[in-house]
Amino acid sequence: MDQVKDADLKSRLHGEMTAALRAHDELRLGTLRMLLAAIQNEEVAGKVQRTLTDDEVLAVLTREGKKRREAAEAFAGAGREELAAKERAEGEIIAAYLPKQLDDVELREIVAEALGESGATEMGPAMRAANAAVAGRAEGGRVAAEVRRQLA
Repeated sequence: MDQVKDADLKSRLHGEMTAALRAHDELRLGTLRMLLAAIQNEEVAGKVQRTLTDDEVLAVLTREGKKRREAAEAFAGAGREELAAKERAEGEIIAAYLPKQLDDVELREIVAEALGESGATEMGPAMRAANAAVAGRAEGGRVAAEVRRQLA
């Protein structure tokens, strides 16, 4: 379950949800149901219902993973360690479906290369170039911080 390169990530999530149901793995089952609900909500949002591409599904999974990290921090800060542990466990399950995240050195190199190729000197165009090069392998906040650092 490392990096997902399936043709249809949503189908894989459905299959693994069924396996979790059979295995009575309540945490995995609940997490996968929550992910599939988030994907379905995204598909029906707007005027026209559509099927998400794998890249769009990955964006939903990334967003849900970020929510789990933030919730875990909030619960831990409020002294609710049992809830923080549950959020962290859900985040680990979600992370298994996401591409490997870039470390700081890799991110620095990719952003430098993207800025060099694009010639961007302002934040907007620089972020577009950097995000295209990073392709979901780093959170937007980390990318923005690195772009700002390199533009300064």
